Amino acid sequence: TMQSLPLDAQERARYLDLMAAQSERMQTLVNDLLTLSRLEGSPPPGTADPVDLGALMAQCEAEARGLSTLLHPPEGKPQRLHFAEPPPFYLAGAAGELRSAVSNLINNAVRYTPAGGSIDVQWERLPDGRAKLLVTDTGPGIAPEHLSRLGERFYRVDRSRSRESGGTGLGLAITKHVAQRHGGELQVSSQLGKGSAFALVFPAQRVRPLAPSGVGQGASLSAA
Repeated sequence: TMQSLPLDAQERARYLDLMAAQSERMQTLVNDLLTLSRLEGSPPPGTADPVDLGALMAQCEAEARGLSTLLHPPEGKPQRLHFAEPPPFYLAGAAGELRSAVSNLINNAVRYTPAGGSIDVQWERLPDGRAKLLVTDTGPGIAPEHLSRLGERFYRVDRSRSRESGGTGLGLAITKHVAQRHGGELQVSSQLGKGSAFALVFPAQRVRPLAPSGVGQGASLSAA
């Protein structure tokens, strides 16, 4: 189009912006597909490497607050994001995978919660020793018929909103795979008009208490 049509500077800039946006979207899609392929083709993470959840959550919080500010600038109706204190334990597993799963859940909540809404993120230790990350929001909620299909590749509850928010339809599939590879599960509950709650639950054998001075020397947090 740009080679065959006489375009002024403004029109040329518009077409280049469109091309850049679509290229970035395609790059994100390719990266998510590669992540899924890598998860499916590699052995499950071991239990010897501890993951510093405090550092992991700090990265995810910074990313989520940046995305929230971009979508809902402070001069409008900003979202309310609440992140609880870091948990008094760490998880044994693959740090990059866990960061990807946690980030996907939190960023989904930011994308689908309207201006002025709230998102709450917290870890807890269940009575049976398991660890649970809970992400709740005051978004539009999800109809019951969709809940069982969340986590399927490319499945979207609202295709138009997913395109607007830049989603690939693979985030929850990646999150579900990561949970399963760590012996855990993805849990979802929601009510239309009242919001949603997404949880990652990990088995007790992957939970380790923090040393008195914090996570031990073996703790890690590698890039996703």
